[in-house]
Amino acid sequence: MEKVRIAVIGAGSISAAHLRAYQNHPEVELYAICDLNEERATAKAEQYGIPRVFTDYRELLTLKEIDAVSICTWNNSHAPISIAALEAGKHVLTEKPLCKTVEEALAVEEAVRRSGKTLQVGFVRRYGANTEIVRTFVENDELGEIYYAKASCIRRLGNPGGWFADVERSGGGPLIDVGVHVIDLCWYLMGRPKVKTISGNTYNRLGNRANVKNLSYYKAADYDASLNTVEDMANALIRFENGASLLVDVSFTLHAKEDGLTVKLYGDKGGVELEPELTIITEKHDTILNVTPQINNRTFDFIAGFQSEINTFVGVCQGKAETLSPVEDGVEMMKILCGIYESAEKQKEIHF
Repeated sequence: MEKVRIAVIGAGSISAAHLRAYQNHPEVELYAICDLNEERATAKAEQYGIPRVFTDYRELLTLKEIDAVSICTWNNSHAPISIAALEAGKHVLTEKPLCKTVEEALAVEEAVRRSGKTLQVGFVRRYGANTEIVRTFVENDELGEIYYAKASCIRRLGNPGGWFADVERSGGGPLIDVGVHVIDLCWYLMGRPKVKTISGNTYNRLGNRANVKNLSYYKAADYDASLNTVEDMANALIRFENGASLLVDVSFTLHAKEDGLTVKLYGDKGGVELEPELTIITEKHDTILNVTPQINNRTFDFIAGFQSEINTFVGVCQGKAETLSPVEDGVEMMKILCGIYESAEKQKEIHF
């Protein structure tokens, strides 16, 4: 079988996860890379043995040899690049979120329909081994009807700055950057129910806290302590048409004792804690049990998760697999994220 020829657009930090996973796949040829910063693109090309370097994605997309692209750029460019790639006849894997607005999301969805190609949204946590285990339990009715979920992704200090902190490029702060992962994970495992109402809050009280010393955290390549136009934290209560609800809170910075990541789902037959470690809660013979699976990783494995995501996408390109995260789910997630921001701005519940 001919190798799938892949181009990566955007050579920032997240591109390394894509490039490494593609490089590990025996049926992939890394064909081209593109970044506005030619020096950065060239460095990645040398590191991963990529023969072609571009600074304009439009020029890259004219190459008929390319089968598919990974989009690892700023959020505000996801939609136009996705649409251009689809129109050029390429399959697309775009990093989350799908875009910045619902209008953009619908335009991308329409481009997918017109092109006949697949767009896979980078909801990488769907591809984790622990998520697959929970999905199997859910599909076999081990948890019953899931009527409540709770997710939290708290950083006490962790505003990456740069484009992450620039609302024009990012579309928002922790909600759209890390919140999207935990919200999507719950929604996916709950069976992707239709949203009924959203009540959300956002806060910008602490800024990026660039003054704090003796505590390190990831900073974007274009970090600028003077630039911060995104929220510090957000929370929301999401109600679904089937009566289920999801409670979520996320932060880039908060006066919290420590960072925390939790994802919990509750059904009428059992429950599950997916993060920080996979535990299944069930009941046997009138006794409640906390079940600890014997698996390699009880939390999300970043490298393995990306490899699984990329493997699935390559299978999609070959016509051998279907994506777990289609464009339609990206559209629904943008409705949820934008609904939270709209509710916070208007200080009222949003009805769908």
